[in-house]
Amino acid sequence: MIGRIGPLELGIIVLIVLIIFGAGKLPQVGGAIGKSIREFRRAKEGIDEDGQKSTKASSEAAGATKAKSGDE
Repeated sequence: MIGRIGPLELGIIVLIVLIIFGAGKLPQVGGAIGKSIREFRRAKEGIDEDGQKSTKASSEAAGATKAKSGDE
């Protein structure tokens, strides 16, 4: 049962976080984690889009090369 987190383990984690950061800092910590996750997702989507764009560009370039060689 190593990969499973139950309610008891989750409660212990929350308690440790409360002790380390205090109740006043939790909203700031949560906001910072949320911003980090959003930024990571945006960066990941940008890389995916760049990869798709470069694939389309290379396909178009290959098609243009075939068209030119067919004209000769």
